[in-house]
Amino acid sequence: MTYVVTDNCIKCKYTDCVEVCPVDCFHEGPNFLVIDPEECIDCTLCVPECPANAIFAEDELPEDQLHFTQLNAELAPEWPVITEQKAPLPDAEEWDGVENKLQYLER
Repeated sequence: MTYVVTDNCIKCKYTDCVEVCPVDCFHEGPNFLVIDPEECIDCTLCVPECPANAIFAEDELPEDQLHFTQLNAELAPEWPVITEQKAPLPDAEEWDGVENKLQYLER
């Protein structure tokens, strides 16, 4: 099992989660983070750190978020690893909780 970053991270990109990851499995895109499923050790440390509640265990994903498992696996090899916390995107608070943001994902 791995952990998966889902829809609510898009256009928020809080990075609190990367600070606690013991294996540096987070990768950073322009407006979204992903978890490399090959690196994730299922430690659960990132889940409570995400202010947007966008990280789920693969087997606990909401039905409408299942496609994010494949998206994380696809984008992780393409994007650089992120290991230090950065400021969220400037309008993160406005986007937190907005549903169906996949159309805004920047690759």
